Amino acid sequence: MNKTYSYDDVLLVPQYSDVRSRSEIDISTDLGAGVELQLPIVASPMDTISESAMGAAMAKAGATAIIHRYNNIEDQVKHINQVSQPAVVGGAIGVSGNYIERAHALVDAGATFLCIDVAHGHHIMMKEALWELRLIFGDDYHIMAGNVATLEGINDLADWGADSVRCNIGGGSICSTRIQTGHGLPGLQTIIECAKTDRDVKIIADGGIKNSGDMVKALAAGADAVMVGSLLAGTTETPGEIHMNVEGKRWKTYRGMASKEAQIDWKGRYSSFEGVVSRVPHRGPAAAILEDLERGIRSGFSYTGARDLRALHNKAKFVTQTASGLSESRAHIATRDW
Repeated sequence: MNKTYSYDDVLLVPQYSDVRSRSEIDISTDLGAGVELQLPIVASPMDTISESAMGAAMAKAGATAIIHRYNNIEDQVKHINQVSQPAVVGGAIGVSGNYIERAHALVDAGATFLCIDVAHGHHIMMKEALWELRLIFGDDYHIMAGNVATLEGINDLADWGADSVRCNIGGGSICSTRIQTGHGLPGLQTIIECAKTDRDVKIIADGGIKNSGDMVKALAAGADAVMVGSLLAGTTETPGEIHMNVEGKRWKTYRGMASKEAQIDWKGRYSSFEGVVSRVPHRGPAAAILEDLERGIRSGFSYTGARDLRALHNKAKFVTQTASGLSESRAHIATRDW
């Protein structure tokens, strides 16, 4: 069996840099077919993450959000319309039921791109959906698809018509797919494998990203953008009420879309469940978090001496680290025995 790597298993090697200021660094990404981001971050299509408020906040930061599909078509269209910033916003669809009707409505409402949002994207129903959507919307409209975890998966989705592909199976903070099904690949390994593609397709690293360092590692390994949920969970712009516990601390709900609760709310029943529900602290505006992530990404580029994403792809050098190395990498003063 092959050895595989997660984000915590590796570090990027610092290299000579002639970058005098982080402002010299261009962290923008072009995902093709009209989807250009100044900040290579995509907010996940989850009902506790991405509705109109998050779409507007991400657009203002130069990033984007995908408005989730766990609602009726009219509500999803309303959220697309309410993203008032002139920027990029995506709309999620499935691969069955009224997904063609939903796709038409989202495109008519001004969605910059569609995201075919299913847990296991390397599937015949994805193939059929991509073919049908390409016939309807042509080759110039951006379609994101996923999720996959292998080179074969990304190649097939690209051949079927995807412009960009969400890469990762399991590994998200509230995803239990690998535990429930025994399937998946570590997040970084997924990007390493998918980056071997010779197709004209962009890679979205989706799942397992805990901080800006993981983002830099994903981009260095070959990703063109990263998708996040938990890093934005609990912010003011996420859907849902702010609750308060008996200690006066404020919190919001964050849940996986394959959790029992989400499935019951969405379709009145659940089949297999591959997600959990959690409480997260209320964290204030998303803008502050996005600013910190941008600073971390820019710093990461500078340590490799890369002024843009292409340079990072070409120059990055990885090393593996031991468990002791990981412990040393963390801010470990809190664990010191004084």
